[in-house]
Amino acid sequence: MILAMVSFSSGDAIFLAASKATPVTKDVHPQLFNVVEEMAIAAQLPMPKIYIINDPAPNAFATGRNPEKASLAVTAGLLGRLNRDELQGVVAHEMSHILNRDILFVTVAGVMLGAITLISEVFLRGLFYSSLGGRRYSSRERGKGDGAQAIIMIIAIVAAILAPIMATLLYFALSRSREYLADAGGARLTRYPEGLASALEKISQNTVPLASANKITAPMYIVNPLQEAGMKLSDWTSTHPPISERVKILRGMSGASFTDYSEAFKKTTKHSTPIPSSALKDETVEIRPASKQGPVSSKEQFRNIGDVMFKTSGFKFVNCNCGIRMKIPPNFGSGTVQCPRCGTLHEV
Repeated sequence: MILAMVSFSSGDAIFLAASKATPVTKDVHPQLFNVVEEMAIAAQLPMPKIYIINDPAPNAFATGRNPEKASLAVTAGLLGRLNRDELQGVVAHEMSHILNRDILFVTVAGVMLGAITLISEVFLRGLFYSSLGGRRYSSRERGKGDGAQAIIMIIAIVAAILAPIMATLLYFALSRSREYLADAGGARLTRYPEGLASALEKISQNTVPLASANKITAPMYIVNPLQEAGMKLSDWTSTHPPISERVKILRGMSGASFTDYSEAFKKTTKHSTPIPSSALKDETVEIRPASKQGPVSSKEQFRNIGDVMFKTSGFKFVNCNCGIRMKIPPNFGSGTVQCPRCGTLHEV
């Protein structure tokens, strides 16, 4: 009961802190804020709080106990690699999770699972230290102590075994159908399924590990961040549906409605649709054209990721007419800075 209350009241803050997410303002990344605002309006949801995880690995997740208290976190790597259509697809997917209330379940379950894992660790450490202290006992006392240690050991082992089993259950609990439903919702909100499909491919092809990810937070992300390098397009994951399948469904849509997604899903998987019948309305949602922004080159990606990470860390950017862009640290003591190329003084 206590764990449930903590999870409900502070679960999102725990996840954001564990993921090393930093709250940001619009000046850090205006395009991100514009896209989130567009998707919030499309979904008829309040604007979520926006966070950036200063990590080069591309990924994103949403958390919170309800739409009014929701937060959206994206990595610097995601912002640097995706074009606007792809970013919109990812944001729309996460907004669909908020709309469908998936974020409450995984937040509460994740915090409770983390607590169980912590309890297991405490037992194991207690066993270790008690075994060290047991050496001081007499043989008679040691016999009694060994019995207590045996009980603690059994409890610790059982807890240690249960923790990963419960983690697996959590992964399945945020069921594949909810991920499919969020993909369908994302395609409908953006009216451009290819944006999300392309984003999923780029995220899954990443070989840079997400430093702050762990077994507890992994189900929160749009793509499992714990897959091994070289397996990004494989279907060997239990936390999310296969990426290749998700992409194929999105690219098989003839329109952008839930019905179009349902038909593409059945054709691709040969299974019944995960979309609830209440959402399968007789509506036509045409796929919009792609935006004018093309793919982001490798050079641009590298520069964009660096810029986002610097801005998130509080650096100010000063552009000189000679073409130099200076990155000023947050603790810079002077009110002016001189361009190293042309010598021009700029106010900071």
